[in-house]
Amino acid sequence: MTPYDDSPTQAALAAPRLIDGFGRAVTYLRVSVTDRCDLRCVYCMAEHMTFLPKAQVLTLEELDRVASTFIGLGVRKLRLTGGEPLVRKGFMELVAGLSRHLRSGALDELTLTTNGTQLAKHADDLARHGVRRINVSLDTLKPDLFRRLTRGGDVAQVIGGIDAALAAGIAVKINAVALKHDNAAELPDLITWAHQRGCDMTLIETMPLGEIDEDRTDQFLSLKDVRRDLASFWTLEDLAYATGGPARYTRIAETGGLLGFITPLSHNFCEACNRVRLTCTGTLHTCLGRDDASDLRAVIRAGATDAELEQAIFAAIGSKPEGHDFQIAGTRPAVARHMSTTGG
Repeated sequence: MTPYDDSPTQAALAAPRLIDGFGRAVTYLRVSVTDRCDLRCVYCMAEHMTFLPKAQVLTLEELDRVASTFIGLGVRKLRLTGGEPLVRKGFMELVAGLSRHLRSGALDELTLTTNGTQLAKHADDLARHGVRRINVSLDTLKPDLFRRLTRGGDVAQVIGGIDAALAAGIAVKINAVALKHDNAAELPDLITWAHQRGCDMTLIETMPLGEIDEDRTDQFLSLKDVRRDLASFWTLEDLAYATGGPARYTRIAETGGLLGFITPLSHNFCEACNRVRLTCTGTLHTCLGRDDASDLRAVIRAGATDAELEQAIFAAIGSKPEGHDFQIAGTRPAVARHMSTTGG
């Protein structure tokens, strides 16, 4: 990979330089490294997806350059996502290269979101390159339901990956999408299972992104209702704890574990938004729920200098909207792009 300067100035490290028009500092970048995935989760993808041609996807060197530029501008947390990031050829090379920013002190955290299917093979390398915490998507422990929700996945493979990550010293947070007709009744058991393994847990409302084959209205489950039900038999203590993302956390006294709620529909989290997303094609989205777009791939491939790339980023951050306006509206998405291309 092409080496980039890994010695930001002290001024760059001292304070964020990416401030949007509403005074929010952008310190968190999520980067989708691929739109491809080895699962086909029913709420995320259509069964027969058309994936991007290789020429449209940023190279590893381009991904490194954009991420490193953001870090130089004050981003302190970098999350690598997909699709499924671990299926990207050369992914571990990218992680190894970006880990230099951890060693220099420019980056506080390098992490990823994964479906866990490839995790057993890569957990030790991730830990060696400074990854200390990851998110694993897991909506059910029931083999048959998991196979149906993912269109063919093996839940035992994911559980094996989680155990491998824990054995490598990586903290694991389990993410589950709350699905009214599929896993609603199982959520307490899933939370208990995660907490018994020493994993935090986050529940997520269905998000209206991308054309899929199902009716989101039918599956939407408000986490306000879930929390009320959980509080009927567990003691939930609200916490000020945050990981940099949108989850609001509680501690469950009976299990001792943390439980987060991500509620883009029933209670949005825009007022404190500190993050932007880069797709695998180099499109920068400053809001998950808007169709805003800044084409950084075009800037790079036109031969932009580092200063010109920085100016393109500044311009995008300056247009970041105050908030999203997600609504569940049947199978018609609020935003046309899939989460798998946006960066989880």
